[in-house]
Amino acid sequence: MNQPKNDSSTAPDSPQKPIRPGNTPTLDDLPPANTKRWVSRRKAAVVAGVRKGVISLEEACRRYGLTEDEFNSWAENLKSYGLAGLKTTRIQHYRNRLQAAE
Repeated sequence: MNQPKNDSSTAPDSPQKPIRPGNTPTLDDLPPANTKRWVSRRKAAVVAGVRKGVISLEEACRRYGLTEDEFNSWAENLKSYGLAGLKTTRIQHYRNRLQAAE
């Protein structure tokens, strides 16, 4: 029998609901500090939390073991390409597209 896939929508440490545009996130909407699997929705939740002032950039980087460059790349990819831009498999595609445009 097929087991349901343990993706971001069914993982026990995922936020209850995705953060919708215009909604103010809370600390409860952020992924847990021990997150190891960074799906696009979790990255977007961290970016939204920093943008809305729920958590500072410094605290987010400390809590999740990120560099500022890594966080900034998430924020820029989210702004430019939406959730699809945060998928690891798409990052190289977008980088190549930007380099070709320069």
